[in-house]
Amino acid sequence: MKPIVILIAVAVVLFVSAYISRRRFGLLGLALSAGYILSDLWQYDAGIIAGIIGISNSTYSSALILSAITLLPAVLLLFHGYAYRTFIGRLIGASLFTLLALTFLIDPLSHMIAIKDDVSSIYSWLVNNREVIIGSGLTVSVIDLFMTKPVHLADKKRRH
Repeated sequence: MKPIVILIAVAVVLFVSAYISRRRFGLLGLALSAGYILSDLWQYDAGIIAGIIGISNSTYSSALILSAITLLPAVLLLFHGYAYRTFIGRLIGASLFTLLALTFLIDPLSHMIAIKDDVSSIYSWLVNNREVIIGSGLTVSVIDLFMTKPVHLADKKRRH
């Protein structure tokens, strides 16, 4: 399979899952960063984890496990949390989630797919702007968390 098809498929799956779940970008972005930190901490142990699970110990399996660890917190939060109510909010949130997730996954994905001419421009753009994308994405995530409105307890009747 061509590398560009794999990269586009990953991006489409991330976008569609975030769009359909309607979850806000703030919590998903911070969950992605938590997953990235965990995968970075367990980077050298990914081969051992692959051996325990029963997957062959190779660069491909380690990259697959690191990708799964990076995405796991965000995937779990796709089923719980605050949601967007508008079409534009869902579209922007899903787009930001996809961009941030691809930026966090660019290193493991580069071990799984061969970077050729058709993917090299996308890959090099993500690598060259990685710090800016991650810094901006996490800043927007925190701002988005502040923009969420907590569930009001006004609906519950108070007993005095």
